[in-house]
Amino acid sequence: MPAGVSTPDYRAMPLETLDVSDPRMFQYDYWHELFARLREECPVHYQPDSPAGPFWSITRYEDIVAIERDTETFSSEPSIAIIDPEPDMILRMFIAMDPPEHDDQRRAVHHVVAPRNLQEFETLIRERTIEVLDSLPENEPFDWVKLVSRDLTTKMLATLFDFPWEERNKLTEWSDMFTSDVRITAGEGSTREVIIEHITACLQRFTELWHERKGDGKEAFDLIRMLQADPNTENMVDDPLTYMGNIMLLIVGGNDTTRNSMSGGVVFLNQFPDEMAKVRQNPDLIPSMVSEIIRYQTPLPHMRRTTTRDVELNGQKIAKGEKVVLWFVSGNYDDAVIERPNDFWIDRPSVRNHLSFGAGIHRCMGNRLAEMQLRILWEEALQRFETIEVVGEPKRTCNLFIRGFTELPVKVTRFQS
Repeated sequence: MPAGVSTPDYRAMPLETLDVSDPRMFQYDYWHELFARLREECPVHYQPDSPAGPFWSITRYEDIVAIERDTETFSSEPSIAIIDPEPDMILRMFIAMDPPEHDDQRRAVHHVVAPRNLQEFETLIRERTIEVLDSLPENEPFDWVKLVSRDLTTKMLATLFDFPWEERNKLTEWSDMFTSDVRITAGEGSTREVIIEHITACLQRFTELWHERKGDGKEAFDLIRMLQADPNTENMVDDPLTYMGNIMLLIVGGNDTTRNSMSGGVVFLNQFPDEMAKVRQNPDLIPSMVSEIIRYQTPLPHMRRTTTRDVELNGQKIAKGEKVVLWFVSGNYDDAVIERPNDFWIDRPSVRNHLSFGAGIHRCMGNRLAEMQLRILWEEALQRFETIEVVGEPKRTCNLFIRGFTELPVKVTRFQS
């Protein structure tokens, strides 16, 4: 904890004063006690005043899953984030839609992660991972976020969109900008004007790519051509807010979960050295470890729904039109469902039984691709590096919507041949 930063005494505060809207709890990693108390004493908690306006917090695993599966009562429109979009910045994306529109648009692009495509991606991902890891400096500190996590996910994004390789870093820049609204970053993020500037540049570039590829006769392998090939989305470019919304959704979805879990895994294996020893002794545990990394990190802390009718949940009456925030980061640590949730336990039973990918119709369609990227990273890293040591305090994002890392000082030593 940096000097001058104090941890709120969440156990001593009256329940009605608990602030679940302060992103500094993720930046300085003191969020556990807040959600533990809410799960125990007030699992459906109302906060009347926040930078995002009034909202309800849902903190228990089973309640979150039940809401995810009830799309008639709990709508994803108009936004899946705790904040409301500005009236002139409502980008329509299928994750913030309800059936049948959601189903039609999601169906257009889900083939990108079909089993056949994943098999083809594996060789490419492994080649790039080897290249990145072999280029890392030895016995001197470097930033794992910059040289590993960001680099690998940016290259994968460029592949998914068939984006011009020399411009690929724009994708992660746009992703970071889109999720850094000052209202969810304690004033540390981007202003409305800056976000609009970047969204406009993103829309312009992807519109150019759409027109360049339209009718070029090539197989619909990338996300843009998949949108063009589906009858439900073939004219999406004519609706800029929907086209841009779905492009940004696919960029953010392909970036943040994987990138921040790549960094989180390094942190957790340093915090729990017995687990590192366990996976070194038995590399067959890597797939299980990957799922535990994703649970423990929970890169997307929340999703928001809006009630379509008056409803009662755990004795609390929620009125039609109110915000209901599903705290995945709390559900993933709910000891009523997750055994020893505060332990990073790489061979835990039912290890994929977590909420980091959501649930129901909105469950992340790229979950298997994310797991593959992380699996390959650790397969190759554990073969190369005798030690992977965190040598400085990690810097975390100050953000309610993205729980991740901005900097992670690491030093590695290679096995001697």
